[in-house]
Amino acid sequence: MDMANWLHPRNILIALDDIDNETSSYTLNRQQALRQVFYTMASVAVCLLIIHYMKYDSTFQATLALLSSIQGQTTHYWSGKIQATGYGHLIGYCWWTFWHVIGYVLIPCIVIKKVLSASIVDMGWRWNDTSTHWRGYLLLLSPILVFIIMVSQGEDFINHYPFYKQAGRSWFDLLAWEFLYLLQFICLEFFFRGYFVNALRPAIGANAIWVMCLPYLMIHFPKLWLEATGAILFGLFLGILALRSRSIWGGFLVHAGVAVSMDIASLIKQGKIPTVFWP
Repeated sequence: MDMANWLHPRNILIALDDIDNETSSYTLNRQQALRQVFYTMASVAVCLLIIHYMKYDSTFQATLALLSSIQGQTTHYWSGKIQATGYGHLIGYCWWTFWHVIGYVLIPCIVIKKVLSASIVDMGWRWNDTSTHWRGYLLLLSPILVFIIMVSQGEDFINHYPFYKQAGRSWFDLLAWEFLYLLQFICLEFFFRGYFVNALRPAIGANAIWVMCLPYLMIHFPKLWLEATGAILFGLFLGILALRSRSIWGGFLVHAGVAVSMDIASLIKQGKIPTVFWP
């Protein structure tokens, strides 16, 4: 199926109908469905709130200052220690990734096990039918890679990526940053295309995908309008593919391909591809 046919609203609705007609959809009675939606949406709200306010470097610095005060040290004691390592910026991104692990994975897993009494691995962690739907994932990835090649020539692009500005200092810096960056994408895919849609599906069927798309769009609001706009369709198609394949891994590979390509393209343009392993 070519891109035009795959994106046709008729085929999108057919795909949603197919998801609705599968045995995993609408398996709860009205009372069970109400509670499933309540617990899922309440936990999603808490997780997004925690991540939004805890992931920033300003919160990390405030935490370090509080720790220094508790230990009777000067306010900037621990902050200074970390900066002295030469990896202060990278350690700040460790804090950033840590809160994505907590909010996108740990808390949902507790809810899945203790509240929903469901299987964690069945929320998309298995590979399942990902290989069967490789064309769909490739159709999502291909135009984005072409777009990256086009915009990578602009100054805004090379000033924005990679987020970790010392990624080109050494191979250690680059590999450590990409590990943290990609780990964050695994967490994100599990939260939106694993936990979110699979927890809601027994209650509201394929509508779970559209419900998921709204907060997924909103986490893109700080970014450029074009990227935020694309997140609507991107979230929709990844949601459909995740439920059809019963896996988050195809969506992760799409995100990984985009993220690594953007970073590498920017480093090449800047002439900052690492030449040493250690700085």
